[in-house]
Amino acid sequence: MAVQHISIKMPTDYIEGQLRKKIAVTLGIRQFDFRITSQSLDARNKRRIHWHLRVAVTSQELSGSPPEKVPGLEITYKKRDERVLITGNGPAGFFAALVLQKAGFNVTIIDRGTDVDKRAAGIARFEQTGQFDPVCNYAFGEGGAGTFSDGKLTSRSKRISQEKQFMLDSYIRAGGPEEIAWLNHPHLGSDNLKNIVVNLRHEFEALGGKILFETRLDDLVIRDGRIKEATTSAGGMEADMFFIAPGHSAFETYRMLIKRGIPFRPKNFAIGSRVEHAQALINKAQWGCTQLPGVKAAEYRLVSKADTGLPVYTFCMCPGGKIVPATGYEDVNIVNGMSLYNRSGEFANAACVAGVNLSQILGREVDALESLDWLEELEHRFHEEVDGFSAPTCAINDFIHGNMSGSLSRSSYPLGLTEAPLWEWLPSAVASAMRDGLIHFSQQLKGFDQGQIMGLESKTSAPVQVVRDDFFRPAGFKNCWIIGEGSGWAGGIISSGADGIKAAMQVIALE
Repeated sequence: MAVQHISIKMPTDYIEGQLRKKIAVTLGIRQFDFRITSQSLDARNKRRIHWHLRVAVTSQELSGSPPEKVPGLEITYKKRDERVLITGNGPAGFFAALVLQKAGFNVTIIDRGTDVDKRAAGIARFEQTGQFDPVCNYAFGEGGAGTFSDGKLTSRSKRISQEKQFMLDSYIRAGGPEEIAWLNHPHLGSDNLKNIVVNLRHEFEALGGKILFETRLDDLVIRDGRIKEATTSAGGMEADMFFIAPGHSAFETYRMLIKRGIPFRPKNFAIGSRVEHAQALINKAQWGCTQLPGVKAAEYRLVSKADTGLPVYTFCMCPGGKIVPATGYEDVNIVNGMSLYNRSGEFANAACVAGVNLSQILGREVDALESLDWLEELEHRFHEEVDGFSAPTCAINDFIHGNMSGSLSRSSYPLGLTEAPLWEWLPSAVASAMRDGLIHFSQQLKGFDQGQIMGLESKTSAPVQVVRDDFFRPAGFKNCWIIGEGSGWAGGIISSGADGIKAAMQVIALE
């Protein structure tokens, strides 16, 4: 039995039988097994858009090397007495907990939010009434902020192949589509994620793990570089090890950690707004047609080529999705995007953001606390300007030219639009860079300037970063790990989960 890796072009609406026939003809064999290792859409020639596949084929009829066993994550199990308390049930916290529980530790997860079913009901009420729920919202709860997103599983992080494979296998086992193992831009969809996180929770609990929802971390009791106890809304909780995965929204948690001596420093981040277009317009621009058999909806990733100013790019593009009120607090107005698995909605949206070095913008050095204060003040301002959760919006052309034309369009945003001069509400350096970026994007993608731009997009990544040692611990601390997006060392589902797994594996190795 030997393996051969081949590249194959297939039509966008191919079925497995057609692929099998193409493999047989390409290699001249009859009996074989195959596994798709990657699949990406090639739309460079709009007349011949196709899938490009890499396929591993194994057969007795082939000569060469036998199939190689892909090394996986090796989790050594032994019965352990150590108690681990993990704060935050997003990808970083959950996958750290799952690995540690598999290794024999006694793991408890706490999360200030609710389980996903209660959370979904609370979000639905918020979008229907505009009445914010501090417990059930887009920012906090089971699965983290990513549960109500597009569920993108792409990552630019390097050296996380084993951790990523562990996560993908876990998602597929919990009901995720098998295609996430090979698609170049895989996604789960928020509708799938709501079931997947429940199944993962059941797996964790079956191993003996515990999850406590609606339990907020308020403080830490620290002596001699070791955390002795977590003060929570449910009372004091002791443990031998503490993992904190706060996500990028829990600013009061950041401040508490800094107050307790955990070292953070400011880092570069990005802010901007959300752009929205008719999905048919994006399809036409990318494919030359409004529909493409076998492909859900067209995507885009744009980067400004301006030589001056801040870097501008699109981020977290949600094809066939909607823009949502993503705040975790009643006095903050921010937006984000989400898509369901089929990506069949009328609209496409994406963050359009500028990279920010706050010290450069302010012309002086800032510390971590000042970074948090600056960003939080901006988020509050957007709420104050509209007196609620309506999305301040203008046409992209209006943003470019600096005038309001009163030409707002229909939108997917559920809580209404308020026409606003966003270029005046955003920091001037950011607005100037975004104006240049929008001009360039309109040149790169036909019709881009026909869309509209709305809200404040401020959660692309954390504005601060914990100072960590080689074992993922905050410098000077012995039994504490700050992980995931809230650590400032990761962003997105895969890199955050991988960060949690790497930290957990360090603990296993230390034991």
